[in-house]
Amino acid sequence: MNQFSGKTVVVSGGAEGIGFGIAQAMGKQGMNVVLGDIDSNQLDIARAALEKEGINVLTVQMDVTNLSQWQNVADKAIERFGKIHMLVNNAGVGNRPGTIEQTDDKDWRWVLDVNLMGVIYGTQTMVPLMKQHGEQSWLINVASMAGMMGVPSAGAYTATKVAVVGMSESWYAELKPHNIQVSVLCPAFVKTRINLSNRNKPAELKSETESDANKASFSAAAKHIQKVIDNGLSPTIVGERVVEAVSNQELYIFTHPNYRKAVQKRFQAIDGAFARAEQSPLLTSVLDEEIVAWSEK
Repeated sequence: MNQFSGKTVVVSGGAEGIGFGIAQAMGKQGMNVVLGDIDSNQLDIARAALEKEGINVLTVQMDVTNLSQWQNVADKAIERFGKIHMLVNNAGVGNRPGTIEQTDDKDWRWVLDVNLMGVIYGTQTMVPLMKQHGEQSWLINVASMAGMMGVPSAGAYTATKVAVVGMSESWYAELKPHNIQVSVLCPAFVKTRINLSNRNKPAELKSETESDANKASFSAAAKHIQKVIDNGLSPTIVGERVVEAVSNQELYIFTHPNYRKAVQKRFQAIDGAFARAEQSPLLTSVLDEEIVAWSEK
């Protein structure tokens, strides 16, 4: 029996894509699976697929931007399985590729609500329940390679994924004494429908019709992204990689090692900036100051 067997995982946005891949992989480890998703039809398909594999599964339709719906998921999960041991904050959306001028307030609000507040609401709801029983538990937040490096024409998406990485680092230290292991998944392109996220966008947050010039720009970018996604990694492999990394107690979970050099360039630039700061006569007074308010990772 492995450490996951008989325990319960809640996966937001779990009806397809990365969320389903993780749910399936954890289910194969013997976990009870609770899938939350805004798409009720896709939930039915996901439930049938997991049950066919002999996995205990509960599905609950939910909108991750609604805190009360998170509580409903928690209540139903505990009613069915008794305890919650793992939360996978997976639900996320990708807004239309666009420059600063092309990304309006409605685009920003929607992406922030789903990708950032959805993670916060899920964590606020589920972590206290994990603390109550005190058993080994896990918090897995799904960010993106965009959380490690800025992506042009994806400012809103990048902002939320950088935030998810930072929150995960903070919670890693905070929750370790409570027997809750935190990991953050940062994949590059995976075969999902995130590029079609607008299908679930609330009517009140849909933007005004763009100009013909903008439409052409969006269309060209959309075609390029579709091609890249079609060649992306399988969600099944991503799910298995998450099991592997969580079993090894990894904080950062990477699925695309080919991006290592690109990320290294960023950290080399950061290190270079520190080196230049050390040479500044303006900053000599702080060179030997003790570092405070930072925990070991």
